[in-house]
Amino acid sequence: MAEEVVLMTMPKEDTKTTRALQGLENNSSSVRLQAALAVGTTPDPGFIGKLVERCAVEPEFYVREMLTWALTRHTAAMTVPVLLDEVRSDRAQARSQALHTLSKIGDRQAWPAITPALLSDADDEVARSAWRAAVVLVPEGEEYALALVLATQLGRGERETQLSLSRALIALGAVMLPALGAATTDPDPRVRAHAIATERLWRDPDAGFEFAIEEAKRIVALGGAGDEGR
Repeated sequence: MAEEVVLMTMPKEDTKTTRALQGLENNSSSVRLQAALAVGTTPDPGFIGKLVERCAVEPEFYVREMLTWALTRHTAAMTVPVLLDEVRSDRAQARSQALHTLSKIGDRQAWPAITPALLSDADDEVARSAWRAAVVLVPEGEEYALALVLATQLGRGERETQLSLSRALIALGAVMLPALGAATTDPDPRVRAHAIATERLWRDPDAGFEFAIEEAKRIVALGGAGDEGR
């Protein structure tokens, strides 16, 4: 009863805000989705902290995507500083989602936060988000240096992780080819195969990663380095 009285005496906007914030923590994912949609539809700086906080713990992918969308509806000047704090979180999902949101905002002032440590994060989801953010935020003229760091991750993880890295390298353009070429002679066969597959995808985007990686593994097994056709 006391709570009802408080809600009755609160201004309409405050009541709406309270309900939206409560909705973000509802047990129903559909209610959380609608709450995030409502927050993004009527952005308010007062929502930013709760949106970022929810990103760190939200279990449903599609709700996390809506939370990210809601954050992009607020001004970068308000959201980016909060997200930059979050990329240093001890919680992997917090780092990953903050990086993902920064890539969607696209404010290059966030670039200094994309450190080699994040690009090589032990958590694959964090690393993948860092790779995607890096190729969006990298300043002009620093693409080659970024390619060198990304190339150190070749051969890492399973197919999905490897495809993410290949896409990030390819997004940098021809500037990444020297780093990729060096990796085709790496002592580790997984690194060589991944580098060769990425180079083939660069030259023939329609080939498909699965075909490219299997062909690259065959080349490595035969002792080649994928130099043909260069």
